[in-house]
Amino acid sequence: MTRICLIVFCATGLLIGRADADVLTLQDCLKKAAAANHELKVSAYDEKLAAQDVAIARSGYLPRLDLQGGYTMQQAPQAFNIMGLSMKTQQQDYGFLSMAAEQTLYDFGRTSARYDRAVALRDAASLNYTAREKDVFLQVVEAYYGILEYGNFLKSAEEEVIQMTDHLRVARNLFEQGVVTRNDLLQAEVQLANSRQRKLAEGNRLANGWLYLNYLTGQQPGYHADLEETVGGERTAGEHGGSFDPANRAEVKALRQGIRADELSIQEVRSYYFPEIFARLGMDYLQNNRVTEQTILSATVGVRINLFDGLATTSRYRQAVQSRSQAEEKLRMTEARIRLEYETADNDARIALERIRTAETAVKSGEENLRINKNRYQEHVGTATDVIDAQTLLTRTRTEYHRAVFDYQVAVARIKKAKGEL
Repeated sequence: MTRICLIVFCATGLLIGRADADVLTLQDCLKKAAAANHELKVSAYDEKLAAQDVAIARSGYLPRLDLQGGYTMQQAPQAFNIMGLSMKTQQQDYGFLSMAAEQTLYDFGRTSARYDRAVALRDAASLNYTAREKDVFLQVVEAYYGILEYGNFLKSAEEEVIQMTDHLRVARNLFEQGVVTRNDLLQAEVQLANSRQRKLAEGNRLANGWLYLNYLTGQQPGYHADLEETVGGERTAGEHGGSFDPANRAEVKALRQGIRADELSIQEVRSYYFPEIFARLGMDYLQNNRVTEQTILSATVGVRINLFDGLATTSRYRQAVQSRSQAEEKLRMTEARIRLEYETADNDARIALERIRTAETAVKSGEENLRINKNRYQEHVGTATDVIDAQTLLTRTRTEYHRAVFDYQVAVARIKKAKGEL
């Protein structure tokens, strides 16, 4: 008995947990997308790759250590002639080993510019990931409210099927009583078939909406849950007007980091016109029983400069300057696009809210209009066409209401995205 009670208790707990998990809020979807979205996972590697570039650039501050060794076999050893005699200066076959440590002492800011540029590009990659994340979040919002919209469309279609089924029943009774002609009956049958077609189409849109949301959030294609619906009402102060600065957007911050990276690239390329001072410690071993010292230790301080490279450095410098100019122009374009994005979303939200208020009144009027026409038809005063037209008008009005709610919710999300708050 105790074992049975334990099993029942565990099963009840699992069912309760499953029921809780079936309720999915918008925040839940955003968290799932942040953790499991495939596009974001791909974008995350950009920052990881940029971090390795920082490590590569940092290596310029450290000494370079090289080791080389081998064994050489010659046809004949090298020799020289003295008074007609041939004197060998090396062995015919010999081994060798060379090890050197070299450190750049001063390069006119080349290494530091390269390192700072890598850091700027890493920061830009991180900001670009944030910007991409906001794009994905907006897609999740659109998909989330799209499912709610399609669900409401489906409910309207199902209600229309119920109404048209009832109308067909009334038309059939009146036809059997000889009150109306067969035309009313056929008209009701055709309209019911159209309503069922619309119900199928809305059901398909709802299924596709779930597939898209599951793709964005990294869920299995067959995953479904009850979404939490929030109907658009009065707007808050933060959703309209208020402060707006494109500089808050991650895209703008990333472009500014890119411009800084281009400036550092210009500084790095310019340093190639100047010499590089370096220090070198070396150990060279050459197997040779003809000489006294086979291992040579050396220390060198030297200057290295390129005198001519086919104008490659000049071209790289001009390229870096042009890249900076391009990035500056892209920054101006992005700021203008973000302002347009904000103003457009703000207008759409304001108009959508007016549409919601208008559609709410229209839905009530449409419901009353359908009730009156159904009563008139049953009392043999109205026509079947009046009933069908009233039902079609009500369905269209409800559709406009649900579409206005969807447009408002998405427009508010677009405003938040434009302000960098999504």
